[in-house]
Amino acid sequence: MVRGLAERGLTVALAESCTGGLAAHLLTTVPGASAVFPGAVVAYSDAVKAGILGVPASVLGEHGAVSSQAAAAMAEGARRAFGTSVAVAITGIAGPTGGSREKPVGTVWFGLAAETGTETWMKHFSGTRRQVQVRAADEALERIRRHCGYK
Repeated sequence: MVRGLAERGLTVALAESCTGGLAAHLLTTVPGASAVFPGAVVAYSDAVKAGILGVPASVLGEHGAVSSQAAAAMAEGARRAFGTSVAVAITGIAGPTGGSREKPVGTVWFGLAAETGTETWMKHFSGTRRQVQVRAADEALERIRRHCGYK
């Protein structure tokens, strides 16, 4: 993925919550990542989501941190903060506690912000906390690959 981004002159940033920086870690295990990846924000608390990424308090209050609206705002905030071509956000409930009927454990919202606009999508992952985190990080990186037009 790093080579594909570099060949296309693209850069990527991340805003991670439930994955705690795992997607950034996976990305930076690839030699040459520094050419396409300036950084990430691990926004575990709502205060960081609002303060650093600019997620509106109204979004957090009305929809919660695990929502399409929060994922979109997180991705847009990361793209703005790092000045990248693309930014992806991950926010969810890795478990084993914290879920609800409306948002069960394993619910993860993603946002992708690019020059062409912002999209969000949601996935439900099963498994342990670590499995949910790994699956969510993999999903985010795979979406970057697809968005940037390579396999």
